[in-house]
Amino acid sequence: MDSTVTPPAAIKGRGAASNPEGRFETIRHHAEDDGWRGVLLDEAAPRPPTCVTEERARSVITRNDSPDIAFEQAMNPYRGCEHGCIYCFARPSHSYLNLSPGLDFETKIRAKGNLAEVLRAELAKPGYVPKPINIGSNTDPYQPIEKKWRLTRAALEVLAESHHPCTIVTKNALVERDLDLLAAMAHERLVQVFVSVNSLDNHLAAKLEPRASAPHRRLKAVAALAAAGVPVGVLVAPIIPALNDKDMEAVLERAHEAGARCAGYTVLRLPWELKVLFREWLALHAPQRAEHVMSLVQQMNGGRDYDSDFRSRMRGQGVFAELLRKRFEVACRRHGFGRARELQLDASRFVPPRKPSPQGELF
Repeated sequence: MDSTVTPPAAIKGRGAASNPEGRFETIRHHAEDDGWRGVLLDEAAPRPPTCVTEERARSVITRNDSPDIAFEQAMNPYRGCEHGCIYCFARPSHSYLNLSPGLDFETKIRAKGNLAEVLRAELAKPGYVPKPINIGSNTDPYQPIEKKWRLTRAALEVLAESHHPCTIVTKNALVERDLDLLAAMAHERLVQVFVSVNSLDNHLAAKLEPRASAPHRRLKAVAALAAAGVPVGVLVAPIIPALNDKDMEAVLERAHEAGARCAGYTVLRLPWELKVLFREWLALHAPQRAEHVMSLVQQMNGGRDYDSDFRSRMRGQGVFAELLRKRFEVACRRHGFGRARELQLDASRFVPPRKPSPQGELF
């Protein structure tokens, strides 16, 4: 690194420490130390606030044809995620908005304000074939701004009204707010929830996932979902070698005790700009093991930081990846976990939603 460049500093409550340009930008910014940094060190630097912009979506259901992903349909109420998980594979998607995958991804968020309206219209289209919709495949539907915007709840209300099945992935205990809807949907086999827990170390989680619920709080959410009769699973994702892989068995044990009955895992993925951001995070928060972590990551990706091959991108390849696979399978057998895809949701009761009428419901 150029000695004249001031290295970034960690920002409390944020995962990224910088705002590198997206891969589509033609202008690059280069930081220089002008000599004033030392003088200003005693002044508290303002923390970047979260700014949410409403966008009007034209469609909200996306289709997936990737062979390594279990669902065919997905929906994401938000672009960007305030959780700020440094490892999030969705960060590079912010480049399509001419925003940075770094701090912009977790501070400049787009909310699809007309989500429920557009969802209703799409489900009502002639010839629509109901298949489970995954909510949260790209960004977390229960990230902190959901408390105010309530877009995820609005979508669930439309799905419940239509008897349409869905799956949810989250790492926020805010999912408990919607237990009334989820329990009723579960009674009709319309929903399955997956809670992501990749470590039991609160100190590490606070740096990796600064605004997500703490691991122990997510496990309480698992227990609350299970107690309400909602099928719930745990995702140990992502597993980062030499950083959180040691917790795999403990996470599975605690999740089973809480009521999870299926489990899955993925390994760290570093597409596009995420490679630079994660290396920067390692240098700030785990400098002593940064080289070792990246060495193992490369071993699992054919010698590169990331290999996009569908056959291996989720689980990795090589000796270390095989060891993770065996450890996971042994732990799952010990606790009697089923596979995440085993539960069959019921799409047979689907009823296309009716368009809202200014006269209301007369009958």
